[in-house]
Amino acid sequence: MTIAIRRLSTSDGQFWQDLDHLLAWEGVSSDEVNRTVKEILAAVKKEGDTALLEYSRRFDRISARSGAELEIPQQRLTAALQQLPTAQRQALELAAERVQRYHQHQLQSSWSYREEDGTLLGQQITPLDRAGLYVPGGKAAYPSSVIMNAIPAKVAGVNELIMVVPTPDGEVNELVLAAAAVAGVDRVFTIGGAQAVAALAYGTETIPAVDKIVGPGNIYVATAKSLVFGTVGIDMIAGPSEILIICDGESDPDWIAMDLFSQAEHDEDAQAILLSPHSGYLDRVEASIQRLLPTMERQTIISASLRARAALIEVKDLDEAVTVANHIAPEHLELAVADPEAMAKNIRHAGAIFMGRYTAEAVGDYCAGPNHVLPTSRSARFSSPLGVYDFQKRSSLIMCSASGASELGKCASILARGEGLTAHARSAEYRIKTKAD
Repeated sequence: MTIAIRRLSTSDGQFWQDLDHLLAWEGVSSDEVNRTVKEILAAVKKEGDTALLEYSRRFDRISARSGAELEIPQQRLTAALQQLPTAQRQALELAAERVQRYHQHQLQSSWSYREEDGTLLGQQITPLDRAGLYVPGGKAAYPSSVIMNAIPAKVAGVNELIMVVPTPDGEVNELVLAAAAVAGVDRVFTIGGAQAVAALAYGTETIPAVDKIVGPGNIYVATAKSLVFGTVGIDMIAGPSEILIICDGESDPDWIAMDLFSQAEHDEDAQAILLSPHSGYLDRVEASIQRLLPTMERQTIISASLRARAALIEVKDLDEAVTVANHIAPEHLELAVADPEAMAKNIRHAGAIFMGRYTAEAVGDYCAGPNHVLPTSRSARFSSPLGVYDFQKRSSLIMCSASGASELGKCASILARGEGLTAHARSAEYRIKTKAD
């Protein structure tokens, strides 16, 4: 069965309008979802474990009688790791080691300096006290999400990391538990959905309230995260997965087709786009797509994604490809070109940049080292990958010497009185030295 894939060209007068239409994604919760989530949040905030247990019975068919029964003990996590097949355990541990090593480079340190009059100014870096990690559960479980979200928190020095993972019908994913053991997660609870977000945000008799919630989830989870923001911090509200590939026409078209599939297989809303200056090469990649698609286990999902949101785009040259890429601001950007390092210097907006023909986006999802939690839906224009810095806070340091307080007080007094804030002005003026002093 042949699927129709959208073809665009920058030479078309309607190109930019067509591109923006293709990029548009409405992930806004419906009124019904919002109402449901608000009810769940309010119930858990008011009733704690009682509401949590009721929602777990209703949505996940979990028959726990107390909040304590929702917790998975540490020895269960260790056992899951020890019982993995050797190759799987080694791969998990290698991925964790590489992610940890990369994120160590992101650690920020406190700093300060003294001015000539002795005034000290600086910045103090401290980790969050407690963070919450939401991990999808059941059959759609992703141990890589545990590694990518937990390890930066641990590197940052977060004192306690609480993981929640739904286990519908009691179905536990052993790889997820093993990943929690490898990543150093402190406590794990078998809850999911908006009720899990509520428990992390407000705390219950069993589950401690956290300072920040990270991790992916469905529309109910995403809506809940948006509604509790302010009570707690959140990482981001992520849209569907995206990949954009710039190719000069010299890469094996089968490789490029499979790279497009690697994101399209996530879900029907995922987006896969290829830019190339060679229409003949776009034809070859399309032929590879049609030939390889029937071999894919997730053929139905990939087909739906490619039909709805994919595009093969002909650009004038590679410089124009960069212009288009910066407009798209993709989550994942592959540069399958002869000199990817030079091209990367001109990329201003992308979550992660995969340079060269041998760098498949898939290695970034699992084990390259950089984080796979990335900005989507063009938000790479103003946001960054999840990292250690998301789990660290910055406090300004100010300590005036007597002479510094006097000089700064004069400036503050003038500005405060200009704003009509007399108490501000007088507070600063008390520290101003006079000749009598």
